[in-house]
Amino acid sequence: MIQHIRPAQLADWLASHNAGPDQALPIVLDVREPWELQTASVRPQGFELLHMPMSSVPARLNELPRERPIACLCHHGGRSAQVAFFLKNQGYDAVVNINGGIHLWSAEVDPTVPRY
Repeated sequence: MIQHIRPAQLADWLASHNAGPDQALPIVLDVREPWELQTASVRPQGFELLHMPMSSVPARLNELPRERPIACLCHHGGRSAQVAFFLKNQGYDAVVNINGGIHLWSAEVDPTVPRY
């Protein structure tokens, strides 16, 4: 089962997965298409932002470290939920879906992020 969090809950999720100053930051995996990223994007704060369109994830799986927590993000949460489920099935343990995606991010976290 995949855990779903709202954008407003991401800071708490990040804090719960921050192992210390010597550990790598958690990853927010943005699985939207390049044109979507150009339209609206998040600013990394307390996480590493990694862009990997959904269709490229299986081929690029080796780029995602299994030991780092990963929160998946898309436009509304559908594609990111599928990627989170895929990652969980591939043995990634600390994976969540950001429900509501960047659309809800604009409402809950950063209103300067454009909605589309």
